[in-house]
Amino acid sequence: MLKSNFALDKLNNDQQVIGTWNVIPSPNVVDVICSSKLDFVVIDSEHGAVSFETAQMTAMVCESRGVSPIYRVGGVVEDQILRALDIGMHGIQVPNIRSVEEMERLVELSKYPPLGRRGFSPYTRAGDYNKENSVRLITEANTNTLLIVNVEDDFGLKNLENILAVDAVDVVFIGIFDLSKVLGVPGEIESQVVLNALKDAVDVIHRSNKKVGSIASSLPMLTLLKDMGIDYVTYSVDTGILRDGFALAIEEWIKP
Repeated sequence: MLKSNFALDKLNNDQQVIGTWNVIPSPNVVDVICSSKLDFVVIDSEHGAVSFETAQMTAMVCESRGVSPIYRVGGVVEDQILRALDIGMHGIQVPNIRSVEEMERLVELSKYPPLGRRGFSPYTRAGDYNKENSVRLITEANTNTLLIVNVEDDFGLKNLENILAVDAVDVVFIGIFDLSKVLGVPGEIESQVVLNALKDAVDVIHRSNKKVGSIASSLPMLTLLKDMGIDYVTYSVDTGILRDGFALAIEEWIKP
């Protein structure tokens, strides 16, 4: 990617960034979301129905608003990672990383030589459709692309220090909804057992000089994560915010 990476620039300056999840496959919806001046939007192909064609248009919309488009792939899958980066995503987010081997495979597929072996074509949006950008693309993309990995269970947490030893990954995202499930309190992401596990993970990740991410589903949780020092925060999901907004109106409407 040859363009400015808005979210990465802030993270590199030790600024916290805030974004949200995009499940609705619509560039128009994302344009509305981006008008709020978020730092990034995670276009979710793991739980959403977005096509790569729609994702590319969505990336264009994000950039027009100064917002970084991040693409959540379904896993460490070569063709998904390659296409997401070629259509100009500022970063990829990978779910449920559990081992060093998965981390190493991710770096191999998402970085150009000498760091990895990502497939190369300058005739893409990431290369500005110009083969004259070939050398620049290979050099800049390795440092200008956000790599975010999700650690979402107790197995991943137990292997956290080994996972962090792998270079080239920028953010370790603690998926507290999945974590709450394995800790015996499914959905209770503000329970003390979940918050204690999250705080321990934050300390370990920051000691490794990497950034840490997590998700807030309420405004009090957003403040809590900010105060905890979470660097990369996702606030809610577009479907949830849309549904909750109308649900509030219906609650008011049916009052006696």
